[in-house]
Amino acid sequence: MVQIKTPEQIAKMREAGLVVAAIHAATREAAVPGATTRDLDQVARKVLAEHDAKPNFLGYGGFPATICTSVNEVVVHGIPSEEVVLKDGDIISIDCGAIIDGWHGDAAYTAFVGSGHAPELIELSRVTEESMWAGIAAMKPGNRLVDVSRAIETYIRRQPKPGGGRYGIIEDYGGHGIGTEMHMDPHLLNYVDRRRGKGPKLVPGFCLAIEPMVSLGTPRTEVLQDDWTVITTDGTWSSHWEHSVALTEEGPLVLTAPDGGKAKLAELGVVAAPDPAV
Repeated sequence: MVQIKTPEQIAKMREAGLVVAAIHAATREAAVPGATTRDLDQVARKVLAEHDAKPNFLGYGGFPATICTSVNEVVVHGIPSEEVVLKDGDIISIDCGAIIDGWHGDAAYTAFVGSGHAPELIELSRVTEESMWAGIAAMKPGNRLVDVSRAIETYIRRQPKPGGGRYGIIEDYGGHGIGTEMHMDPHLLNYVDRRRGKGPKLVPGFCLAIEPMVSLGTPRTEVLQDDWTVITTDGTWSSHWEHSVALTEEGPLVLTAPDGGKAKLAELGVVAAPDPAV
């Protein structure tokens, strides 16, 4: 059952989304060589406290931290630790969320630690991020869920991979509905699976967390013994980008982007919905 939100509820989700954006800004600045992933978790906790917001990751299914910190071949759900020290040349995907008055925000980004990153890593992150925006641009009234999946997959498949071959679109994890819970129906694949049909029709009030995960190799993953950390089965590095998005009568509103998605959507020929936070 898909939860359809009112404009007032979307405005509350926007408040939560802006807290997530603030966590992203603070952790991006802190993701430097020598920092531990536990340090980044502490930064996120401080931002949440400053905004009087609750974490939605901490305790979720027993998860022991405020954010997920996934380094290099870790795709998603990496647990912050004093043992994981960031090094020059690493990439890290940081996934985090916030709750304001019972309404959730959730977003992720990939950051480059230090300098000197291989062009293929820079391109991997770019392709993943741009595929997310292609999916966001497909959030139009009358489209169906599969149209978002198709937009993400089509963008990725059209990008030449440095050195040849194809990018791995992670199969076991994808996007999801969001609202009074962090993970809600429907599940959003980052590729088209014809066995699943077209999915629900997109209507105003429909909110999705759109989150492609892409590797330099395999689309397959495995979970480590901690029951959380997900890595690529072939050890290739991966990227993860995510925004929470609401479809309104006036178009999409990117709840977790500082500007509501206005600038990026304009590049794609899409007018973002008015921002209730302005």
